[in-house]
Amino acid sequence: MAEPGTPGAAAEAGITITRVFDASRERVWKEWTEPERFADWFGGTEFEVPLSSVSMDVRQGGSWRLTMHAARGEIQWKGEYREVVEPERLVLTMSDQPGEEAYELVTVVLTDLGDGRTEMHFEQRGRMSPEQYERAGEGWSSFFDRIAERLADA
Repeated sequence: MAEPGTPGAAAEAGITITRVFDASRERVWKEWTEPERFADWFGGTEFEVPLSSVSMDVRQGGSWRLTMHAARGEIQWKGEYREVVEPERLVLTMSDQPGEEAYELVTVVLTDLGDGRTEMHFEQRGRMSPEQYERAGEGWSSFFDRIAERLADA
């Protein structure tokens, strides 16, 4: 298993990251489910996600989408919420491949540790290569650094 705050082994299995945030579970949940918050941290500090491009219907069967501006151009992200158990579990699909039905499955489990701290267990599984998972894990880690900054500033 990965050390807290580090990408998991980029094996065929995907990505596993565990982080502890100095914030309530409800506040961490909002980072994942409110467009204004999600747009600010998704992409870390290297990419821009215009709030106007974010659509989130956070319910089982609901969809989400956003546009990320990156060095290589625009990336259109989309997915569907498979499981929504507020404020503890979120399971969603994600894809940046237009027209393809292939997707990655992301699971986020939030555990209240008490004392205003929340453990976030993140997993991503799907069809990427070990090298792609390695890069994606590094990206997610930087995104989660941005969540930690946001929660510290709140």
